Amino acid sequence: MPNPTIAAGYPKAFLEFAVSRGADRATLLERSHLSLDDLKDPERRISLTNYITLMQTGIELCDEPALSLLFGEAVRLQDISIVGFLGKTMSDVASGAEMMNRYARLTLDPGDGGNGNAMELVREGGDVWLKSGIEAYMDNPLLTESAFARTVTTVRAAWSSIPDLARLKFPKAIRFTHKEPGYRAEYDRIFGVPLFFGSNMNALSLDEEFLNVSLPRVNPHLSKALTAHAEELLNNLESSKTTRSEVEKLLTANLQSGATSVDVIARQLGMSRQTLFRRLKAEGVTFEKVFDELRHRLAVKYLEERKLSVNETAYLVGFSDQAAFSHAFKRWTGHSPATIRKRKA
Repeated sequence: MPNPTIAAGYPKAFLEFAVSRGADRATLLERSHLSLDDLKDPERRISLTNYITLMQTGIELCDEPALSLLFGEAVRLQDISIVGFLGKTMSDVASGAEMMNRYARLTLDPGDGGNGNAMELVREGGDVWLKSGIEAYMDNPLLTESAFARTVTTVRAAWSSIPDLARLKFPKAIRFTHKEPGYRAEYDRIFGVPLFFGSNMNALSLDEEFLNVSLPRVNPHLSKALTAHAEELLNNLESSKTTRSEVEKLLTANLQSGATSVDVIARQLGMSRQTLFRRLKAEGVTFEKVFDELRHRLAVKYLEERKLSVNETAYLVGFSDQAAFSHAFKRWTGHSPATIRKRKA
């Protein structure tokens, strides 16, 4: 089953915004099943369901139906995600759409490989529309209104200093798939253009001239660095969906209980052991190799970074016998765990 996720920068920013509007932080976290630790790294993946619950809770606690719309107006994308900075590297609108199509999953990942372009230029009746192809927006108006308010306010602010763009109206009109909300007045205040609800797409209407205007060139070194980091994050996102990654997550959670057999892990993944073996083999590893390498990484981390004792480390990585742990550690590193710990002290 697909498991849509969103970058933690979004719930973190919304949490702070809702608190600034009077919501209780502890209640927001409790009801959305999130913790402050979950939100420390802005690129960490958070369940989209938890994020939507957080938004709904904020709306209730602040007694403000338009809270997600106001959040989009107030908080810029570059304050939430690296994708906001990547937007500054585009040379024109078309290249910006291409960039979003590649990196949009760093913000919202549908969890099933995607089912459409994040952005698509559509010509209809002589008009040019920048259409969102993210289905999660069609299912969740809170996401749509927040994203569109953020896009419009951010682009208007950025383009206001560019003469060729400042004279053009952005957007000319907006279409939403959701029905008109009770706080329509806030939509009109923020967007100030014709709005169409209950449409067949979520889209912004563009002046044709936008497609022919070149945007100011950014520092090529900065652009290269941002792109390299975005590619790394994209690769990490893909690797997190492997069978190996899922096995490692379950093994890590089960280490101290000892429920680490292949039968237990296969059952928790909802597959037979033969299927699990086959999927791991397709990724070039075995269950035993995954388990062994996971213990190795965790042991080194606990001894070097967290400065835990040898006994504590042995217990945390699932060894009931310290001698067996020491033997395994020497096989992994060529050194005893006590030597490593002293060296890093």
